[in-house]
Amino acid sequence: MIQATEKELNELISFYQVVTDNMEENALTQWHWGRYPNEDMIRGDVEAGRLYYLREDDEIAAAAVVIIGQEPEYAGLSWTCGIHPGSFQRLAVHPSMQGAGLGGLVLDDVQQLLRRSGCDCVRCDTSTKNKAARRLYEKMGFRLCGGMRWEGAPDDFITFDKPLKRETPIWPIRMIPAFRDGEMTPWGGKRLAELYGKETKDDHTGESLEVSCIPGLESTDTAGRKLPDLIREFGEKLIGRCVDRPFPLLLKLIDAKEQLSVQVHPDDAYAAARENGKAGKNEAWLILDTPEEGGELIYGIRPGTGKQELRDACRKGEPEPLLNRVRLRPGDVCYIPAGTVHSIGPGVVLYELGDTSEVTYRFYDWDRTDEHGKKRELQLDKALDVTNLKRQLLPVRVEKSYGVKRVLTEDSFTLDLLRVSGIETLPEIQAFGLLTVTEGELLLRWAGSSMKMKAGETCLLAKNSPELAVEGVGVAALAMPG
Repeated sequence: MIQATEKELNELISFYQVVTDNMEENALTQWHWGRYPNEDMIRGDVEAGRLYYLREDDEIAAAAVVIIGQEPEYAGLSWTCGIHPGSFQRLAVHPSMQGAGLGGLVLDDVQQLLRRSGCDCVRCDTSTKNKAARRLYEKMGFRLCGGMRWEGAPDDFITFDKPLKRETPIWPIRMIPAFRDGEMTPWGGKRLAELYGKETKDDHTGESLEVSCIPGLESTDTAGRKLPDLIREFGEKLIGRCVDRPFPLLLKLIDAKEQLSVQVHPDDAYAAARENGKAGKNEAWLILDTPEEGGELIYGIRPGTGKQELRDACRKGEPEPLLNRVRLRPGDVCYIPAGTVHSIGPGVVLYELGDTSEVTYRFYDWDRTDEHGKKRELQLDKALDVTNLKRQLLPVRVEKSYGVKRVLTEDSFTLDLLRVSGIETLPEIQAFGLLTVTEGELLLRWAGSSMKMKAGETCLLAKNSPELAVEGVGVAALAMPG
């Protein structure tokens, strides 16, 4: 493209007037000559040296305004990437030359100009009614970001952006959970809505799947894009070394209104051999809320119990005396490696971090029946196969001191707790991170922008994240793959 000068001013004014008239003839109301654009805008663009054009057959065929930086109205909007933005406005192609690919040529040149000027991303917007512009941006690899309004404009607008460099930082992605409820979690309640404002639809909602690639239960971004689609789109920039294997972590918030079944998870070797190549599961719990009198977990089997003794007790429906029960309080952390018998007690709300696996074997379900008198299926033989009777574990009592404290370092994942009063810098993101605010409200900050997060909200932090810090008064959990 050629940088416009005073010499081309009148020709450019005529060009934009023709384009605007053509848009209105085709029922596109985002431009109206004299309001937007107008002669003063075009003159100002030329004087600022930011208007560029293409010629075909000695006529101006296309033009765009290239901005090193962005319009003030873009500040505070939800973008996906970049801390040194560039942008463009008033991209136009002459009506007689539309459909010839000139819009793509202009965008290629815009990106090259911005990249040479040190910009790491490009941002733009268009009317929600402008389907041609939207198709062009999406074809050129731009991502839909969200909505905006221009003062005095008759239309609603949508925004797009695109990274310009391999190392362009990806912004934190606020995650929208999927839910398990109703017959899937008959033991669930209403606390996820009461404590965290979750948009549940059932009074028996047991699980909010904050970050999930489970088929049919995928979490999404705020635009509704499912996590597997985000991974395909961003690839290694989003999840680093994990890109060449199934997404490794599953993060939930759990409300146990009633006692859960007594269960156990297999390790990878057993699950691969007995469950058609599926993965096993290690997990960890961070206790968020308990009844006033305290909460309870079943956490392993009582010391000295033998395999046959446990088998006989389960077959009689009398395993309770052999279950190891522990008392707990909010802030406690429990690591539950594969082979550990466990169950969440009534009234406990917790954060669960684990491997992406749904393989669970039930020992016992308290003889509960559904409305048809049917009991839930048990998998006693497999459960006994994988149970580790020698493992004795206790909850980790985490000191309530301010700062960043690593509470778990395991093969599958790490878990840091951040207790904040002021500002705390997040640890370096390894592959990717999952940040969940568990108490209070925090402001997640990075160069050029920020994100407000309240208790119960989770965001995905990319491998290519900018440097991040949290500010405010509250507590957050940061999980990363091991």
